[in-house]
Amino acid sequence: MPEIEVFADVGCPFTHVGLRRFAERRDADPTLADVRLRVRSWPLELVNDAPLDPDFIAEEVDEIREQVAPDLFAGFDPAAFPATGLPAMALAAAAYRDDVATGEAVSLALRDLLFEQGRDVADAGVLAGVADAHGVGFDPGDPPVALVRDDYAEGRDRGVQGSPHFFTPAGAFFCPSLDISRDAQGHLRITADPVGFDQFLDSCFA
Repeated sequence: MPEIEVFADVGCPFTHVGLRRFAERRDADPTLADVRLRVRSWPLELVNDAPLDPDFIAEEVDEIREQVAPDLFAGFDPAAFPATGLPAMALAAAAYRDDVATGEAVSLALRDLLFEQGRDVADAGVLAGVADAHGVGFDPGDPPVALVRDDYAEGRDRGVQGSPHFFTPAGAFFCPSLDISRDAQGHLRITADPVGFDQFLDSCFA
C-alpha cells in the first residue's frame, strides 16, 4: 500500500490543513483509495523545550482561516488546547502499530477533535474514547511516549525542519506552499500558493 510520510505535531494547525486537503483529494478519486498517510511524531514541545502557547496557536488559526482555509477550525477553542501533545501522539503511534489505516484514522480524528470540536486531546477520557472507537489497545494513564521520542529521533536523523514535513515520491516538503512571516508591527502573515499546493498534492499521488 503506497504511503506518504509526514512528521508533525498534533497541535500544529498547518498540519491539520495539509492532512485534510490530502484526504479530500484522495477520497475524491477512487483510484487513489489505497494511498495512506503515515503521520509520525514531531513534538514541538521537545523541539522548543517548552509547551505550545495556546494564544500563539489561536493567532495562527485566525490567520489560516482568513488566508487559507475558511472552511476549517469551526470549533477551535484555545481554552481547550492541550497542555501537552505527547499522549495524543503516543496514541497515534500505537494505532500505527496495528495498521496504517488505523493509524491514519486516529491521527485525523485527534486533529478533528482539537481543531473542529474544541476538545482537549490531552484529556484521558478523550483519548480513551478515540482508542475505543478505533479498536486500539491504549492506556491513557500510561501512554507509550517512547514511541513519540523514537519518531522524534528518526526525524532529526532525516533532517526534518518542522511541522509539517512531508516525504513524497517527489521529495521532501516543509509546510508546502505557505509563506509564514511577521510584518513590521509583529502581526503574523500567511501567504498561500494554491497552485503550488495543488502541485504538492499531485506529487503525493504520482
